[in-house]
Amino acid sequence: MSIHSRSIVATIIVGAGLAAAACASVGIGVTSVGDIRRNTASFEGKEVTVRGTVNDVTKLPITEVKSYTVLDPTGEIRVTTRGAVPAKGERVAVRGVVTSAAIVGGHSMGTHIRESERSAAY
Repeated sequence: MSIHSRSIVATIIVGAGLAAAACASVGIGVTSVGDIRRNTASFEGKEVTVRGTVNDVTKLPITEVKSYTVLDPTGEIRVTTRGAVPAKGERVAVRGVVTSAAIVGGHSMGTHIRESERSAAY
């Protein structure tokens, strides 16, 4: 591959990354909390991006897992993280996998998002 071809490939890769970041900041590819709540079974085990305001923060000193809730205009969902928790009132975009503690009779209990990435929203 020539230097010119490598340069073009590198430009395409960087451009795709920037486009993906821009999409999340303007809401493209963002799932509403209400959609997840209404149809949890179809989101179970899938990666989603939600964005909203941090409404509640929980830190348990015995475990490494911490959690916070994200509130958007359609509802609220708990997010678990192994990283530092954001401050209450902070606006965030969160990408992660939808997980339920249990699904009984088609009803999900303990639905949350296991965070893989977080950034400032808006």
